[in-house]
Amino acid sequence: MKYSSKMERCSLSPMRKFNKDAARAEERGVKIYHLNIGQPDILTPPAFFDAVRHFSEPVLSYAPSNGLNALLDAVRRYYARLGVTLARDDILAATGGSEALMMVLSSILDDGDEIVIPEPFYPNYYTFTTLTGAKIRPLTTCPEEGYRYAVRERVEACINERTRAILITNPGNPTGAVITPEELHMMLDIAREHELFIICDEVYREFVYGGEPLLSALQFDGYEENLVVIDSVSKRFSACGARVGMVISKNPTLMGHALKWCQGRLSSPTLEQLASVALYELDESYFDAVRTEYKHRRDVMLAKLRAIPGVVCAEPRGAFYVMAALPVDDTEKFQRWLLNDFEDQGETLMYAFGAPFYATPGKGVNEVRMAYVLEAKELERAMDILAKAIEQYNAR
Repeated sequence: MKYSSKMERCSLSPMRKFNKDAARAEERGVKIYHLNIGQPDILTPPAFFDAVRHFSEPVLSYAPSNGLNALLDAVRRYYARLGVTLARDDILAATGGSEALMMVLSSILDDGDEIVIPEPFYPNYYTFTTLTGAKIRPLTTCPEEGYRYAVRERVEACINERTRAILITNPGNPTGAVITPEELHMMLDIAREHELFIICDEVYREFVYGGEPLLSALQFDGYEENLVVIDSVSKRFSACGARVGMVISKNPTLMGHALKWCQGRLSSPTLEQLASVALYELDESYFDAVRTEYKHRRDVMLAKLRAIPGVVCAEPRGAFYVMAALPVDDTEKFQRWLLNDFEDQGETLMYAFGAPFYATPGKGVNEVRMAYVLEAKELERAMDILAKAIEQYNAR
Protein backbone atom coordinates (compact mmCIF):
# COMPACT_ATOMS: atom_id res chain seq x y z
CA MET A 1 0.00 0.00 0.00
CA LYS A 2 1.21 3.51 -0.81
CA TYR A 3 0.46 6.54 1.31
CA SER A 4 0.66 10.26 0.67
CA SER A 5 4.26 11.47 0.76
CA LYS A 6 2.95 14.85 1.87
CA MET A 7 1.17 13.35 4.85
CA GLU A 8 4.20 11.23 5.70
CA ARG A 9 6.23 14.45 6.06
CA CYS A 10 3.79 15.66 8.71
CA SER A 11 4.04 14.77 12.38
CA LEU A 12 1.54 14.36 15.17
CA SER A 13 0.68 17.57 17.02
CA PRO A 14 3.01 18.32 19.95
CA MET A 15 -0.08 19.46 21.81
CA ARG A 16 -1.82 16.08 21.44
CA LYS A 17 0.87 13.50 20.65
CA PHE A 18 0.98 12.17 24.22
CA ASN A 19 -2.78 11.96 24.78
CA LYS A 20 -2.64 8.15 25.06
CA ASP A 21 0.16 8.35 27.64
CA ALA A 22 -1.89 10.92 29.54
CA ALA A 23 -4.97 8.68 29.46
CA ARG A 24 -2.95 5.78 30.90
CA ALA A 25 -1.57 8.04 33.64
CA GLU A 26 -5.07 9.19 34.55
CA GLU A 27 -6.23 5.56 34.67
CA ARG A 28 -3.51 5.04 37.31
CA GLY A 29 -5.09 7.87 39.30
CA VAL A 30 -2.55 10.59 38.37
CA LYS A 31 -3.84 14.15 38.11
CA ILE A 32 -2.46 16.01 35.09
CA TYR A 33 -2.18 19.79 34.79
CA HIS A 34 -2.92 20.38 31.12
CA LEU A 35 -0.76 23.24 29.88
CA ASN A 36 -0.35 21.63 26.45
CA ILE A 37 -3.48 22.94 24.73
CA GLY A 38 -4.91 26.45 24.57
CA GLN A 39 -8.22 25.32 26.08
CA PRO A 40 -9.24 28.09 28.50
CA ASP A 41 -11.17 27.32 31.67
CA ILE A 42 -12.77 30.77 31.40
CA LEU A 43 -16.54 30.23 31.30
CA THR A 44 -18.10 30.41 27.85
CA PRO A 45 -20.56 33.35 27.92
CA PRO A 46 -24.07 32.16 28.84
CA ALA A 47 -25.45 33.95 25.77
CA PHE A 48 -24.02 31.16 23.62
CA PHE A 49 -25.92 28.43 25.45
CA ASP A 50 -29.07 30.54 25.69
CA ALA A 51 -29.08 30.82 21.90
CA VAL A 52 -28.76 27.04 21.58
CA ARG A 53 -31.61 26.45 24.03
CA HIS A 54 -33.88 28.82 22.14
CA PHE A 55 -33.30 27.20 18.75
CA SER A 56 -36.79 26.24 17.64
CA GLU A 57 -36.53 25.16 13.99
CA PRO A 58 -37.97 21.67 13.36
CA VAL A 59 -35.00 20.65 11.18
CA LEU A 60 -31.32 21.32 11.78
CA SER A 61 -30.42 22.01 8.16
CA TYR A 62 -27.26 22.91 6.28
CA ALA A 63 -26.17 26.52 6.58
CA PRO A 64 -25.15 28.32 3.39
CA SER A 65 -21.60 27.30 2.43
CA ASN A 66 -20.30 30.84 2.90
CA GLY A 67 -21.99 31.20 6.32
CA LEU A 68 -25.27 32.30 7.81
CA ASN A 69 -26.12 35.92 7.07
CA ALA A 70 -26.81 36.47 10.77
CA LEU A 71 -23.24 35.48 11.62
CA LEU A 72 -21.69 37.41 8.75
CA ASP A 73 -23.55 40.53 9.82
CA ALA A 74 -22.55 40.06 13.48
CA VAL A 75 -18.91 39.85 12.39
CA ARG A 76 -19.36 42.97 10.27
CA ARG A 77 -20.72 44.87 13.28
CA TYR A 78 -17.80 43.70 15.42
CA TYR A 79 -15.28 45.00 12.89
CA ALA A 80 -17.22 48.23 12.44
CA ARG A 81 -16.42 48.95 16.09
CA LEU A 82 -12.75 48.77 15.05
CA GLY A 83 -13.40 51.21 12.20
CA VAL A 84 -13.38 48.49 9.52
CA THR A 85 -16.15 48.30 6.90
CA LEU A 86 -16.81 44.84 5.51
CA ALA A 87 -19.35 43.44 3.07
CA ARG A 88 -20.83 39.98 3.47
CA ASP A 89 -18.77 38.82 0.49
CA ASP A 90 -15.60 39.74 2.40
CA ILE A 91 -16.26 36.99 4.98
CA LEU A 92 -16.41 33.20 4.73
CA ALA A 93 -17.47 31.11 7.71
CA ALA A 94 -15.16 28.21 8.49
CA THR A 95 -15.10 25.24 10.84
CA GLY A 96 -12.73 27.00 13.21
CA GLY A 97 -9.64 29.05 12.47
CA SER A 98 -7.79 25.90 11.41
CA GLU A 99 -10.08 25.25 8.48
CA ALA A 100 -9.94 28.93 7.61
CA LEU A 101 -6.16 28.62 7.30
CA MET A 102 -6.43 25.48 5.21
CA MET A 103 -8.86 27.24 2.87
CA VAL A 104 -6.47 30.12 2.32
CA LEU A 105 -3.25 28.12 1.98
CA SER A 106 -4.93 25.70 -0.44
CA SER A 107 -6.09 28.67 -2.51
CA ILE A 108 -2.67 30.34 -2.88
CA LEU A 109 0.06 27.67 -2.66
CA ASP A 110 1.29 25.07 -5.16
CA ASP A 111 4.01 22.41 -5.12
CA GLY A 112 7.41 24.06 -4.67
CA ASP A 113 6.05 27.40 -3.47
CA GLU A 114 7.31 28.98 -0.26
CA ILE A 115 5.66 30.91 2.54
CA VAL A 116 7.59 33.06 5.03
CA ILE A 117 6.62 32.43 8.66
CA PRO A 118 8.41 33.73 11.78
CA GLU A 119 9.53 30.85 13.99
CA PRO A 120 8.67 29.54 16.51
CA PHE A 121 5.18 29.22 15.02
CA TYR A 122 1.94 27.31 15.61
CA PRO A 123 2.88 23.74 14.54
CA ASN A 124 -0.26 23.18 12.49
CA TYR A 125 1.05 25.82 10.08
CA TYR A 126 3.63 23.22 9.05
CA THR A 127 0.99 20.54 8.50
CA PHE A 128 -1.31 22.80 6.51
CA THR A 129 1.55 24.14 4.37
CA THR A 130 3.06 20.71 3.73
CA LEU A 131 -0.26 19.31 2.52
CA THR A 132 -0.34 21.97 -0.21
CA GLY A 133 3.09 20.85 -1.45
CA ALA A 134 4.68 24.13 -0.42
CA LYS A 135 7.47 24.77 2.11
CA ILE A 136 7.95 27.15 5.01
CA ARG A 137 10.82 29.62 4.78
CA PRO A 138 11.42 30.29 8.49
CA LEU A 139 12.20 33.75 9.82
CA THR A 140 14.02 32.80 13.02
CA THR A 141 13.46 34.80 16.20
CA CYS A 142 14.78 34.47 19.75
CA PRO A 143 13.57 35.23 23.29
CA GLU A 144 16.51 37.60 23.95
CA GLU A 145 14.97 39.95 21.36
CA GLY A 146 11.40 39.36 22.51
CA TYR A 147 10.81 37.21 19.41
CA ARG A 148 10.85 40.36 17.28
CA TYR A 149 10.63 39.67 13.55
CA ALA A 150 9.21 42.81 11.94
CA VAL A 151 12.55 44.05 10.61
CA ARG A 152 12.50 44.85 6.89
CA GLU A 153 15.96 43.53 6.12
CA ARG A 154 15.31 40.22 7.88
CA VAL A 155 11.91 39.72 6.25
CA GLU A 156 13.10 40.58 2.76
CA ALA A 157 16.10 38.25 3.11
CA CYS A 158 13.58 35.37 3.26
CA ILE A 159 11.79 36.34 0.04
CA ASN A 160 12.75 34.74 -3.27
CA GLU A 161 11.16 33.90 -6.63
CA ARG A 162 9.21 31.01 -5.07
CA THR A 163 7.68 33.07 -2.24
CA ARG A 164 3.92 33.47 -2.43
CA ALA A 165 2.94 34.69 1.02
CA ILE A 166 3.88 35.82 4.52
CA LEU A 167 2.01 34.41 7.52
CA ILE A 168 2.09 36.14 10.90
CA THR A 169 0.21 35.64 14.16
CA ASN A 170 -0.53 38.76 16.16
CA PRO A 171 -0.56 38.40 19.14
CA GLY A 172 1.78 35.48 18.71
CA ASN A 173 1.28 31.79 19.35
CA PRO A 174 3.49 30.39 20.90
CA THR A 175 5.58 33.44 21.85
CA GLY A 176 3.02 36.00 23.02
CA ALA A 177 4.84 38.60 20.92
CA VAL A 178 2.81 41.68 19.92
CA ILE A 179 3.87 43.86 17.02
CA THR A 180 3.27 47.61 16.92
CA PRO A 181 1.00 49.37 14.40
CA GLU A 182 4.13 50.71 12.70
CA GLU A 183 5.63 47.23 12.41
CA LEU A 184 2.37 45.79 11.06
CA HIS A 185 2.15 48.62 8.52
CA MET A 186 5.69 47.81 7.38
CA MET A 187 4.83 44.10 7.00
CA LEU A 188 1.85 45.04 4.84
CA ASP A 189 4.07 47.31 2.75
CA ILE A 190 6.58 44.50 2.19
CA ALA A 191 3.82 42.16 1.02
CA ARG A 192 2.42 44.72 -1.41
CA GLU A 193 5.84 45.72 -2.76
CA HIS A 194 6.74 42.09 -3.46
CA GLU A 195 3.24 41.17 -4.74
CA LEU A 196 2.69 38.64 -1.96
CA PHE A 197 -0.27 37.65 0.15
CA ILE A 198 0.02 38.46 3.83
CA ILE A 199 -2.06 36.24 6.09
CA CYS A 200 -2.68 37.70 9.54
CA ASP A 201 -3.87 35.20 12.12
CA GLU A 202 -5.62 37.43 14.66
CA VAL A 203 -7.51 34.94 16.82
CA TYR A 204 -5.90 36.33 20.03
CA ARG A 205 -6.59 39.99 19.18
CA GLU A 206 -8.30 40.86 22.48
CA PHE A 207 -5.55 39.40 24.65
CA VAL A 208 -2.89 42.10 24.96
CA TYR A 209 -1.56 43.17 28.34
CA GLY A 210 0.23 46.48 27.86
CA GLY A 211 -2.84 48.62 27.37
CA GLU A 212 -2.52 48.61 23.58
CA PRO A 213 -5.66 49.40 21.54
CA LEU A 214 -7.10 46.49 19.58
CA LEU A 215 -5.20 46.14 16.33
CA SER A 216 -6.24 44.46 13.10
CA ALA A 217 -4.46 44.53 9.77
CA LEU A 218 -7.85 45.34 8.27
CA GLN A 219 -7.60 48.83 9.78
CA PHE A 220 -4.99 49.74 7.14
CA ASP A 221 -6.20 50.86 3.70
CA GLY A 222 -4.61 50.01 0.36
CA TYR A 223 -3.82 46.33 0.88
CA GLU A 224 -7.07 44.79 -0.34
CA GLU A 225 -5.41 42.50 -2.91
CA ASN A 226 -2.77 41.21 -0.51
CA LEU A 227 -4.40 40.91 2.89
CA VAL A 228 -6.18 37.94 4.44
CA VAL A 229 -7.26 37.83 8.10
CA ILE A 230 -8.01 34.63 10.01
CA ASP A 231 -10.43 34.96 12.90
CA SER A 232 -12.28 32.64 15.28
CA VAL A 233 -14.63 32.50 18.25
CA SER A 234 -12.57 29.74 19.92
CA LYS A 235 -10.12 31.74 22.02
CA ARG A 236 -11.84 35.12 22.04
CA PHE A 237 -14.99 33.77 23.67
CA SER A 238 -13.63 30.58 25.29
CA ALA A 239 -15.75 28.56 22.87
CA CYS A 240 -13.15 26.22 21.33
CA GLY A 241 -15.66 23.41 20.84
CA ALA A 242 -17.98 25.57 18.75
CA ARG A 243 -15.60 25.29 15.76
CA VAL A 244 -16.56 28.58 14.16
CA GLY A 245 -13.90 30.63 12.40
CA MET A 246 -13.68 32.83 9.35
CA VAL A 247 -11.62 33.98 6.41
CA ILE A 248 -11.79 37.73 5.84
CA SER A 249 -10.43 39.39 2.71
CA LYS A 250 -11.42 42.04 0.19
CA ASN A 251 -9.68 40.13 -2.63
CA PRO A 252 -12.64 38.74 -4.63
CA THR A 253 -10.57 36.26 -6.61
CA LEU A 254 -9.09 34.71 -3.49
CA MET A 255 -12.50 34.55 -1.83
CA GLY A 256 -13.92 32.90 -4.93
CA HIS A 257 -11.31 30.16 -4.74
CA ALA A 258 -11.84 29.70 -0.99
CA LEU A 259 -15.58 29.38 -1.61
CA LYS A 260 -14.84 26.22 -3.61
CA TRP A 261 -13.46 24.68 -0.40
CA CYS A 262 -16.53 25.89 1.51
CA GLN A 263 -18.88 24.27 -0.97
CA GLY A 264 -16.80 21.08 -1.01
CA ARG A 265 -17.23 20.64 2.74
CA LEU A 266 -20.88 21.79 2.48
CA SER A 267 -21.16 24.09 5.52
CA SER A 268 -19.89 25.05 8.93
CA PRO A 269 -22.12 23.87 11.82
CA THR A 270 -25.47 25.65 11.69
CA LEU A 271 -26.32 25.69 15.38
CA GLU A 272 -22.88 26.90 16.46
CA GLN A 273 -22.98 29.70 13.90
CA LEU A 274 -26.32 30.87 15.24
CA ALA A 275 -25.09 30.75 18.83
CA SER A 276 -21.91 32.62 17.90
CA VAL A 277 -23.99 35.59 16.77
CA ALA A 278 -24.76 36.26 20.43
CA LEU A 279 -21.05 36.17 21.30
CA TYR A 280 -20.25 38.97 18.87
CA GLU A 281 -22.83 41.17 20.58
CA LEU A 282 -21.10 41.02 24.00
CA ASP A 283 -20.14 44.25 25.71
CA GLU A 284 -16.46 45.26 25.87
CA SER A 285 -16.53 44.74 29.64
CA TYR A 286 -16.41 40.99 28.99
CA PHE A 287 -13.00 41.35 27.38
CA ASP A 288 -11.76 43.71 30.08
CA ALA A 289 -12.43 41.09 32.76
CA VAL A 290 -10.91 38.23 30.75
CA ARG A 291 -7.82 40.29 29.91
CA THR A 292 -7.28 41.11 33.57
CA GLU A 293 -7.53 37.44 34.52
CA TYR A 294 -5.10 36.26 31.84
CA LYS A 295 -2.60 38.97 32.75
CA HIS A 296 -2.70 37.79 36.37
CA ARG A 297 -2.16 34.21 35.30
CA ARG A 298 0.71 35.21 33.05
CA ASP A 299 2.43 37.05 35.87
CA VAL A 300 1.99 34.13 38.27
CA MET A 301 3.35 31.56 35.82
CA LEU A 302 6.25 33.75 34.74
CA ALA A 303 7.38 34.44 38.31
CA LYS A 304 7.37 30.74 39.20
CA LEU A 305 8.97 29.71 35.93
CA ARG A 306 11.82 32.20 36.20
CA ALA A 307 12.55 30.94 39.71
CA ILE A 308 13.52 27.54 38.28
CA PRO A 309 17.32 27.41 37.77
CA GLY A 310 18.32 27.26 34.12
CA VAL A 311 14.98 28.28 32.58
CA VAL A 312 15.09 30.96 29.86
CA CYS A 313 11.91 32.73 28.71
CA ALA A 314 10.68 36.11 27.52
CA GLU A 315 7.62 37.88 28.92
CA PRO A 316 4.58 37.25 26.69
CA ARG A 317 2.85 40.51 25.82
CA GLY A 318 -0.27 38.88 24.39
CA ALA A 319 -2.20 35.63 23.76
CA PHE A 320 -1.97 33.12 26.64
CA TYR A 321 1.20 31.13 26.07
CA VAL A 322 4.79 31.26 27.21
CA MET A 323 7.68 29.74 25.25
CA ALA A 324 10.55 28.64 27.48
CA ALA A 325 13.85 26.81 27.23
CA LEU A 326 14.20 24.18 29.97
CA PRO A 327 17.49 22.82 31.36
CA VAL A 328 16.84 19.32 29.96
CA ASP A 329 18.28 17.48 26.97
CA ASP A 330 15.05 16.92 25.04
CA THR A 331 11.58 18.14 26.04
CA GLU A 332 9.81 15.44 24.01
CA LYS A 333 11.63 12.73 25.98
CA PHE A 334 11.05 14.71 29.16
CA GLN A 335 7.29 14.82 28.47
CA ARG A 336 7.14 11.07 27.97
CA TRP A 337 9.00 10.60 31.27
CA LEU A 338 6.65 13.01 33.07
CA LEU A 339 3.65 10.91 32.07
CA ASN A 340 5.08 7.41 32.41
CA ASP A 341 7.75 7.56 35.13
CA PHE A 342 7.15 10.58 37.34
CA GLU A 343 4.57 12.00 39.70
CA ASP A 344 4.64 14.33 42.67
CA GLN A 345 1.98 13.52 45.26
CA GLY A 346 0.00 11.83 42.49
CA GLU A 347 0.28 14.76 40.07
CA THR A 348 2.20 15.66 36.92
CA LEU A 349 1.82 18.03 33.94
CA MET A 350 1.70 18.27 30.17
CA TYR A 351 3.07 20.95 27.84
CA ALA A 352 3.72 21.16 24.11
CA PHE A 353 7.32 20.15 23.33
CA GLY A 354 9.26 22.66 21.29
CA ALA A 355 10.87 21.19 18.16
CA PRO A 356 7.66 21.14 16.03
CA PHE A 357 7.30 24.90 16.54
CA TYR A 358 10.34 25.37 14.27
CA ALA A 359 11.09 24.66 10.63
CA THR A 360 14.83 24.97 11.19
CA PRO A 361 16.23 21.49 11.97
CA GLY A 362 17.62 21.11 15.49
CA LYS A 363 15.92 24.14 16.98
CA GLY A 364 13.49 23.96 19.89
CA VAL A 365 14.63 20.57 21.20
CA ASN A 366 14.92 21.89 24.78
CA GLU A 367 11.95 24.29 24.54
CA VAL A 368 8.30 24.06 25.53
CA ARG A 369 5.13 26.02 25.02
CA MET A 370 2.85 26.24 28.03
CA ALA A 371 -0.64 27.72 28.08
CA TYR A 372 -1.65 29.72 31.13
CA VAL A 373 -5.28 28.69 30.80
CA LEU A 374 -5.71 27.33 34.34
CA GLU A 375 -6.45 29.21 37.54
CA ALA A 376 -3.49 30.88 39.23
CA LYS A 377 -3.24 28.36 42.10
CA GLU A 378 -3.14 25.48 39.64
CA LEU A 379 -0.45 27.24 37.60
CA GLU A 380 1.64 27.70 40.74
CA ARG A 381 1.30 24.02 41.59
CA ALA A 382 2.14 22.99 38.02
CA MET A 383 5.32 25.08 38.06
CA ASP A 384 6.34 23.56 41.42
CA ILE A 385 5.88 20.10 39.88
CA LEU A 386 7.95 21.15 36.88
CA ALA A 387 10.80 22.35 39.10
CA LYS A 388 10.88 19.03 40.99
CA ALA A 389 10.62 17.04 37.79
CA ILE A 390 13.55 18.82 36.14
CA GLU A 391 15.71 18.15 39.18
CA GLN A 392 14.81 14.46 39.29
CA TYR A 393 15.08 13.98 35.51
CA ASN A 394 18.59 15.43 35.38
CA ALA A 395 19.69 13.44 38.44
CA ARG A 396 18.80 10.07 36.94
